[in-house]
Amino acid sequence: MTAPADLVLTNAEVHTLDSPDETYEALAVRDGELVRLCDAYEVEFLVGAETEVLDCEGGVVLPGFVDAHTHLPMVGRRLVHADLSVADSPDEAVDLLREDTDAAADETKAAADDTDVTGQGSDAVDATDWIQGFGYDESAWAESRYLTRTDLDAVSETRPVVAFREDMHTAGLNSVALDRLADGMPDDDVRTEGGDPTGVVVEEAVDAVWDAVEPDAAEMRSLVRAARDFAHEQGVTGVHDMVRNSEAPRVYRELDDSEDLDLRVRINYWTDHLDALVDLGARTNHGSDLVRVGGVKSFTDGSFGGRTAKLSEPYADAGDESEGGTDATGQWVVSPDNLAAYVARADDAGLQFTAHAIGDEAIRTVLGAYAGTGAPGEARHRVEHAELLTDDLVERFADLGVVASVQPNFLKWAREGGLYDTRLGEERARSTNRYRDLLDAGVPLAFGSDCMPLGPLFGVRQAVTAPSEGQRLTVTEALRAYTRGAAYAGFDEDRLGTITVGKRADLVVLDDSPWDVTPGTVDDVEVTHTLVDGEVVYRRDD
Repeated sequence: MTAPADLVLTNAEVHTLDSPDETYEALAVRDGELVRLCDAYEVEFLVGAETEVLDCEGGVVLPGFVDAHTHLPMVGRRLVHADLSVADSPDEAVDLLREDTDAAADETKAAADDTDVTGQGSDAVDATDWIQGFGYDESAWAESRYLTRTDLDAVSETRPVVAFREDMHTAGLNSVALDRLADGMPDDDVRTEGGDPTGVVVEEAVDAVWDAVEPDAAEMRSLVRAARDFAHEQGVTGVHDMVRNSEAPRVYRELDDSEDLDLRVRINYWTDHLDALVDLGARTNHGSDLVRVGGVKSFTDGSFGGRTAKLSEPYADAGDESEGGTDATGQWVVSPDNLAAYVARADDAGLQFTAHAIGDEAIRTVLGAYAGTGAPGEARHRVEHAELLTDDLVERFADLGVVASVQPNFLKWAREGGLYDTRLGEERARSTNRYRDLLDAGVPLAFGSDCMPLGPLFGVRQAVTAPSEGQRLTVTEALRAYTRGAAYAGFDEDRLGTITVGKRADLVVLDDSPWDVTPGTVDDVEVTHTLVDGEVVYRRDD
């Protein structure tokens, strides 16, 4: 006699994303594993006295989304600090930072009013703390410019203020912050005008800011929990998190040990930690069911927003030095020689390598470093972003079996008159984010968000409405890149990524079908439930 299921989902349209157009009406879960795919009538035979029955009310069930490139604590920071992604001008960004400052001041006053007789208040906000804003994108503003010292001095003249651009490679600082950190910043990464710093900093100079505002373990726990809950609302059941000099790995493991994580986390460590990983004998895929060692992460170049992505030909707007670098073709953040040494050391130690490369020259360098490393299906080395590709680079990806870990969200910059047109010119702009060409060439394609924003259905909409044929995917292809493709990039295709008997029950339920709505409204479809290991971790109605 077949044992009852712990959970059944019924009255659903279950898309396995395994075989084309394969759908079912119901599924059953036991011990966190998918044990049956069937029709609504058959699943009733698996319902016992203690079985939870989830009526999906005709909703669409998909494998849980896996975000193959994100910074989960950064998502938490946007939730806790000023979210500048909603600003439509420099003035509005400044207003949002002021509002965040005023809210913190009110919290400080409330805490002071609550001070007990010993003089110890409750969790008061230190008035000397940094004022932080995250996620502005000047390319979408009519007044398209970075936030400067002048802007941010209007927020505060006594506390340090930072506004991070969406790509996290560029930041604006007020005078207090500049005075505090400038001595530790490379001169070439501090933008000036007439010899005076504008407050705009890029690349290594931004690293000094990240160090200054890095959360401690207690704050990191709060950020991770907030970001985890937000991820669940988006149907995300797993993330590949890129971490550097952070308390996040410790927090993930502590939450896992206390059974309070409810999210699969693959940790990709920066090359700063490579020696420690090798000394510890850590290997890719070591860890628990929820928290595992991923790969080793490195930069090569910067970003298009900061005009620091490394190109083979000059930027189309290279003559405008007011908001970019002095090198007309961008800059190396990690030199090709250092990159090659990192790749060889990681590969020898059995560690996957994952390299940030945006410009075509940077991508060419990374693929060259990967040539001669482990067999494609074994090493699964990755290029993160891979934004500007030539035909020969697409072929090289396929020949080497390298994973293209890409962000469909970036296609918002590919629209007419967008950031890519400005930085690259219209012809090269059409050669960005070539998902169709990569997929047709047989390149493993994994989707992530880089938290710009964290939202798989937003990324799917961008992919299915992309302006160029070489960029555009079908709904099924885009969903697969956010499920089975991301699972493959994390060596998880045997347990995640499709709805298949024997795999873990990581699932998302949608209130409408992404196939039935118009392509431009895919991200209007709402998540009603998210499940990890067969446990409901998010209900819209709650």
